[in-house]
Amino acid sequence: MVDPARFTVPGEPPPFSDQTLVDVRAGRAVVLQEPDGVAVVRNGELELVVGLEARGHGVGTRLVEQALALGGGAAPRLAWAHGDSPAARAIATRYGWAATRTLLQLRAPVPTSAPDQSLPAGYSLAAFRTGTDEADWLALNAAAFASHPEQGSMTLEDLRAREAEPWFSPDDLILLRDADGELAGSCWLKVEDGIGEFYAVAVRPDLQGQGLGGVLMRAGSARLAGRDLTAAALYVEGDNEPALALYRRSGFTQHAIDVQYAAP
Repeated sequence: MVDPARFTVPGEPPPFSDQTLVDVRAGRAVVLQEPDGVAVVRNGELELVVGLEARGHGVGTRLVEQALALGGGAAPRLAWAHGDSPAARAIATRYGWAATRTLLQLRAPVPTSAPDQSLPAGYSLAAFRTGTDEADWLALNAAAFASHPEQGSMTLEDLRAREAEPWFSPDDLILLRDADGELAGSCWLKVEDGIGEFYAVAVRPDLQGQGLGGVLMRAGSARLAGRDLTAAALYVEGDNEPALALYRRSGFTQHAIDVQYAAP
């Protein structure tokens, strides 16, 4: 099986999303190859990467041409530029594609000691229970991210694939329950390569605006403290001002940017 991540360059943003890699392994994506690069098309979206030494020699353009030549309605109408490099912007300009969406990666220092984890009256925190909590968590995730094209559409199969990843730990998926024992929110952490990522922070829609996002961020920070990590990280839509305000209050600043381009 082709490994689309094999051209990953240390210090650069990952060239493919986690969901793209899940879909490649499951056979739900089209993989296009050049000796020095690879492209993936799934759900009308294109992602590609070119090996560091081969950049500037037309490999990216050839991969785009292959993708656009796909028949049967498989040709992409959207493309992600992870890191939004000058080369990616040049290709987008060449084909008349316009930037339509930004995804910001924010980073912050990991606290050296656990922050205050006081909870609102009646609320409690617990670790995710593999084999028990999937249905409840998927319902919460779908409701909290109903307007998010990727996160909100996660299926049980997608979640099972994440559970099989070497970085997954149920202790790093923190669940917040209300006084009735109902799932009120969650903070999912992905710890890998020295980075503690806030992979998904979700609050039940009817409870949003009550400070529970901050509760979950503090719980996640407490979980990351003392694990000898380089930084905490997270991704957020560039136009999600309430989330950006929460994360900035938590000490996060912009580290990188991903841009989605759309065909004319």
